[in-house]
Amino acid sequence: MSDQEQAEVRLAYARIKQEHADYDAAIEAMKAVGCDTLQIQRMKKKKLVLKDKLRQIEDSMIPDIIA
Repeated sequence: MSDQEQAEVRLAYARIKQEHADYDAAIEAMKAVGCDTLQIQRMKKKKLVLKDKLRQIEDSMIPDIIA
């Protein structure tokens, strides 16, 4: 992977990680206000999707080592 590609992957990772943190803060705010539980569940689902994307990016950044 070239340096340019690595930089792009790291940038995407940072962007998704920030979005994940934003969802976390939003969920906590919704709980504090007493928002509808269905909306909170939907937000949590979106947060899980972002977590899966983060793991995929992490896996792509770590080279496979054949033992």
